[in-house]
Amino acid sequence: MRILIVGASRGLGRAFVEGLCEPGDTVIGVSRSRPQQLQAPSGVELQWIEADLASPQTAVEQIEQQAPDTLDVILYNVGVWEDRAFSDEYAFLEDDEAALADLININVTATLLLLKRLLPRLLQSARPQVVLTGSTSGLRQSGQPEVAFGASKFALSGIADALREGFREQKLAVTTLQLGYLNTDDGLNTPLSQAVATSQGEQIPVHDVVAMVRALLKLSDASFVRELVMPAILDQNF
Repeated sequence: MRILIVGASRGLGRAFVEGLCEPGDTVIGVSRSRPQQLQAPSGVELQWIEADLASPQTAVEQIEQQAPDTLDVILYNVGVWEDRAFSDEYAFLEDDEAALADLININVTATLLLLKRLLPRLLQSARPQVVLTGSTSGLRQSGQPEVAFGASKFALSGIADALREGFREQKLAVTTLQLGYLNTDDGLNTPLSQAVATSQGEQIPVHDVVAMVRALLKLSDASFVRELVMPAILDQNF
């Protein structure tokens, strides 16, 4: 299996690189720079593409030039948010407008352009899959006030639904992960019990997300998961 992971240098993306693949697989990480001291599991080939999605057109061209000719999975794990998002200081009316435009470019425009370029390579697979990392902030009545971030994650659901309709005959599986607050400080090298204890039920360990995506990748071509909503157990909005 060849898996392209966008946003792979740290946090959840790094956990995907370290935890999804099996011997014989190839994982292609994409980020602004290749992180140090990151290794794929034994028997997994690790490739890296350096590209900054803050400049979508340039980044997409770089990724297109360096990505393999065939892919099985595109895992798009990108999401930036407003400077004061998820805090009491957040105020939409005080957001810098240039920063809002950049947020949409990274979270939405780059997603569209990259999928357009790489879908022909993905559709050569016997079971082509797209996994988009969304957010519970992008769900209706999420209880979150961050306007631009919520809008950008809501857009991913539209992208996923449209892709599914447009490429149903090619059996394209498209899944949106609607994730709540994550504990990205504790990577897969941290025992799960310790990662759980750190947040005391208010954040999701990356271990759990990796486990769910690993299950998605093992499904047959007779089914797919359209949307996976995964809030923390003590999330009061769910």
